[in-house]
Amino acid sequence: MDTTSRLLMLLEVVEQGSFAKAAEVRNVDRSVMSKQIGRLEDELGVRLLNRSTRSFSLTAAGAEMIKKATELRQVLSETLRMAENYHQEPRGLLKITASAIIGQRYLQPVINDFQKRFPQVEVEMRLDDRLVDIISEGFDLAFRVGKPKDSSLIARPIARNRWLILATSEFIETYGLPKTIEDLSDFPAASYANSQVRIDRISYIDEDGKDCEQKMRSIFRANDGEVLKMKILSGTAYGLLPSFLIKDEVKDGILVPLLTDLKMAEDNPMYAVYPHRDLPVRTRLFLDAVREFIGKDKPIWEEAIPNFDNLYKG
Repeated sequence: MDTTSRLLMLLEVVEQGSFAKAAEVRNVDRSVMSKQIGRLEDELGVRLLNRSTRSFSLTAAGAEMIKKATELRQVLSETLRMAENYHQEPRGLLKITASAIIGQRYLQPVINDFQKRFPQVEVEMRLDDRLVDIISEGFDLAFRVGKPKDSSLIARPIARNRWLILATSEFIETYGLPKTIEDLSDFPAASYANSQVRIDRISYIDEDGKDCEQKMRSIFRANDGEVLKMKILSGTAYGLLPSFLIKDEVKDGILVPLLTDLKMAEDNPMYAVYPHRDLPVRTRLFLDAVREFIGKDKPIWEEAIPNFDNLYKG
C-alpha cells in the first residue's frame, strides 16, 4: 500500500469515526487499518492521531493531512470520471444503495437488462434503510424517498410518490368507514419508524387552505414498508403507505383507499442522489435506464391504482 492509499484510509477512519467502522466498510480487520495508519505516520515523520483504547483525536498535523486527503480524493475521482468518459462502452464498477423495496422491485430489473447491454459493467448494490454516507462509502448513486437534506449532494427527482390512506374491507366492517380525518384518531394504525424517521401523522390541507396534521394511534410500527403493508392486510390496522409500495391490492379490492376527498399536503418523491454533476458514462446511462423503467411522466406504480389522478386532490 502506498502513501496515497494510506492517506485515503486515514480519511475514511476520520469520516467513519472509528477504526472498527472504517474496517467494516472496507471489509478488512481493524488491526490492518491501525497498522497502515501507523506506517503512514512513520513515512511522514509526524503523529496524525492521538489514540486511546476507545477513541482517537486528530493532531494539528493530522487535521492538515485530512484536508489534503479530501482534496486528493476529489482529484482522483475527477480523473477517473474523465478517463471513463472517453470509453466508447461503459465499464467498471457501479455502486448503488437503496432501501430494500426500491432495490428489489424497481432497480434489480433495470440492473439485469443493463448488464445484458453493457457486460463490462459490474454492479454492487447495498439494500439498507439507513441513510448511507455515499461519499465516504464510495457509492455512485443512492435512491431515496423524500428530498435529501444534504445540500452538498446532487439530488435529481425520479418520480412522484403520493401517500394513500389504506385499510381492508374487514377493517372497515369492524371499525366503520371514516367520514372525516378526525374519525381516524380512534382507529388503530400501523406506521413507519426507524432510528431516524417516524411517520405517525397524516399531513393534509383543510378547507381554509391551512396545513394540518392528524396524529395516528399507532398500535404497530416497523421500519419496512412491506411489513407495514402486511399488517394493514391483516385487517387489524389502517395505514399510510407510499404509492410505490402498491401492487394490485387496490385494483383487486383487497385494500381500500380511505378519505379520498382529503387534500394531502405533499407527496414523497423518489430521488436519485449522487456526489458530482459530472457523472461517468455508466452512471448516467444507468440513471436514464431507471427513469425509463419507472416512467418519466407517470410512474409505473400509479398504473396499478384505479382513478389515481383523482385521489387525495381535495
